[in-house]
Amino acid sequence: MLNKVPEVTLAFWIIKIMSTTVGETGADYLAVNAGLGVIVTDAITAALLATVLFMQMRTRRMVPWLYWLTVVLISIAGTQITDALTDSAGVSLYASTACFAVLLAFIFAIWHRTEHSLSIRSIDTRRRELFYWCAILCTFALGTAAGDLATEALGLGFPLGVLIFAALIAITGAAAFLGMNRVAAFWIAYILTRPLGASLGDLMSQPRTYGGMGFGTIYTSALFLAIIVALVAYVTYLDHTSQARRRRGGSHPA
Repeated sequence: MLNKVPEVTLAFWIIKIMSTTVGETGADYLAVNAGLGVIVTDAITAALLATVLFMQMRTRRMVPWLYWLTVVLISIAGTQITDALTDSAGVSLYASTACFAVLLAFIFAIWHRTEHSLSIRSIDTRRRELFYWCAILCTFALGTAAGDLATEALGLGFPLGVLIFAALIAITGAAAFLGMNRVAAFWIAYILTRPLGASLGDLMSQPRTYGGMGFGTIYTSALFLAIIVALVAYVTYLDHTSQARRRRGGSHPA
């Protein structure tokens, strides 16, 4: 297989943050505003995720729209897992954050011991892809728990949460530029984009009485979905253009 993870560009990070926001607001909209309830919403998400993940695993190369649809659905699933532990099972955000951090460390340890690398530049076997998606799901669950812990349990609020997590991502980027291990920097930033996106989504969607901007989950989800679709279409266009150039280049003798 070819590598099935997109290049880490500015568009990659923007889509990632947008997808985490959609995960936060989308799950709330289906469960509350659409009146489906938690159980029905969880069942719908699980069925969609299983279908799309199966399609993703069956492909032999990176398909931008399919990859990012998988990420959006995993974002919703990660949100639902954390919310179920917090709201239904009564697990504290301190405990869930710690548990997901340990679980993610365990996944990374097994992945590294098996494949000798955590790099996303070589997700080109079924086993590596399974490790990758397990880690992605755990990062979303961990990011949700950490974001809720910061903005709700610790009382930082949505605006300050956005600033703090954005600053942490900027610090990670600067550390990578100054010599920090790029693979470690990528995964740290990837985890932090989840609480950043969640805080941003809550800031825009929650009522003003709760510290939000009051746009609601419908308009917030629609706006961010539109941005995702536009960027994925742009990335797909670039991908097709690049493939066409490679085919034209390969058709001429050296």
